[in-house]
Amino acid sequence: MSSKQIYQEVILDHCKKPRNWGMIPNPTHKAEGINPLCGDHLWVSMTVVDEKIEDIQYEGESCAICMSSGSMMTTKVKGKAFADAIALTEQFRSLTTGPGEADEAKELGSLTVFSGIRDLPSRVKCAMLPWHTLTAAINSKDEASTEGDQDPVPGSGTQKT
Repeated sequence: MSSKQIYQEVILDHCKKPRNWGMIPNPTHKAEGINPLCGDHLWVSMTVVDEKIEDIQYEGESCAICMSSGSMMTTKVKGKAFADAIALTEQFRSLTTGPGEADEAKELGSLTVFSGIRDLPSRVKCAMLPWHTLTAAINSKDEASTEGDQDPVPGSGTQKT
């Protein structure tokens, strides 16, 4: 099976059956994420104890890439300390925007299927939105966006999805 087929299978699986879907009642941390160019709009809610993500959920309306990224992100960061979740966010950003290879980010596990997305800058924003929203929630900010100074791919704001 080619890496493109694996990518498509993983994306479709997480899109059709998203993990950790919904909103946590009375979360300790939450944020709203918006990708105005694509129309992705989601919310991340968490229960945090001693800077450790005890539970995390997300919901919203988004494209398959954003939906899958959110599903996989919540699975990966559940049970992690804030510092570890931020480190994973940076690894994912590097994987999707940098010149590195997928095997350089072994801690990301199945998230490495997103490595090929760096060739599609407007789709990087879709994949990064859940991670931006997670970071906003960790930092007690109400909102995250893929535009302006929060853009994961500076200079790509004019590309359409």
